[in-house]
Amino acid sequence: MPGPMIGRRTALAASLALPFIRPAFAQQAEPYVMGSLFPMSGPNAEFGEAFTRGAQVAIAHINADNMLRRPVRLQSEDSQALPQPSVIGMNKLINIDRASWVLSSWTATAKAIAPIGDRAKTIMVNGGGVGPDLSGLSPYFWNVIALAHLEVRAIVPFLVNQRNVKRVALIYVDDPLGDAILGQLREQLPLHGATLVGSYSVPRAAQQFGSVVARVRQSRPDAIYIASFGAQQAQIVKGLRDNGVTQIICSFSGFGLDGIRTLPEAEGALFTTQKLDFASSDPITKRFADDFQARFGQAPVTYHANYYNAAYLFGLLARQVEQAGGEVNGETMRAAMLATRKFNLVGGEGEFDELGNMLTQLQVNEIRGQRVIAVG
Repeated sequence: MPGPMIGRRTALAASLALPFIRPAFAQQAEPYVMGSLFPMSGPNAEFGEAFTRGAQVAIAHINADNMLRRPVRLQSEDSQALPQPSVIGMNKLINIDRASWVLSSWTATAKAIAPIGDRAKTIMVNGGGVGPDLSGLSPYFWNVIALAHLEVRAIVPFLVNQRNVKRVALIYVDDPLGDAILGQLREQLPLHGATLVGSYSVPRAAQQFGSVVARVRQSRPDAIYIASFGAQQAQIVKGLRDNGVTQIICSFSGFGLDGIRTLPEAEGALFTTQKLDFASSDPITKRFADDFQARFGQAPVTYHANYYNAAYLFGLLARQVEQAGGEVNGETMRAAMLATRKFNLVGGEGEFDELGNMLTQLQVNEIRGQRVIAVG
């Protein structure tokens, strides 16, 4: 099976000044360019690698199946999970690479690039950021992941009804993701007879949490919700356990990577994700799971599936546009999405609403013996 073509360049600040150029393809033989804006360096590089792997398998399948009249090439830019590098990378992908489809991640970076993609009519697909305000961010910005308000609404009743949790403390990163989860917990906990007994913000770059852990312990919670990501979330988990906090640890889908799953201190942690059965007989799901395992020597997790779906959707929509005799660009693919709405993807049929959000069921998972087990 031929693998996807992938390229990467160092970001140039000068690209910020480039004019917007509508995506176009000069020659029929040129590949379609799919851009990605993932953190490929720094403390969140584990996420960037996971996101990229999912997209790579999808592009390999698109090319192997000759779904399109031209091959697809992945052009990667390092967002560093920060807004400024993301803006630089987005301008390059649109103006130099002429990408009409860009894979996005992280709430703050998505909000930074959305106006650029909107003006250029470039489709942006998010499979990692979960801020509720990513819904409707732009007609060209779509989500294949459940956003934070849905994840919180799934885990709160489980904590209250299944784990007898009445008091919750929150440790959250000081950014749009953390602020969104804080707002949701303040709203949802009282609806289920529980209380937010403390909320403690930490800077994005913080790695020492002794004082925060001491304040958490004083609040006497039944559970601690962690709204952070990357290396920081692992350090928070270790800090809690190393300082004698034994209560339930819970979080959102950011806990789904190996850096948390294999952490001894994360044993028993709960987190939400989309409902996915990688052992399903569904042909697309089975092919993805088998080929991912063969290629990378590991079983896929939800983030891998998200970015497979985000990339594979390009193939499905571009094929529709080609078959109708149209030019493959953001406008024509958006029209095709709105006209179709339902697509066969990993996990079964994926349906999109009018804002470009994929409707999905959620599940609560528990880390047991370095395995992720669905428990609710």
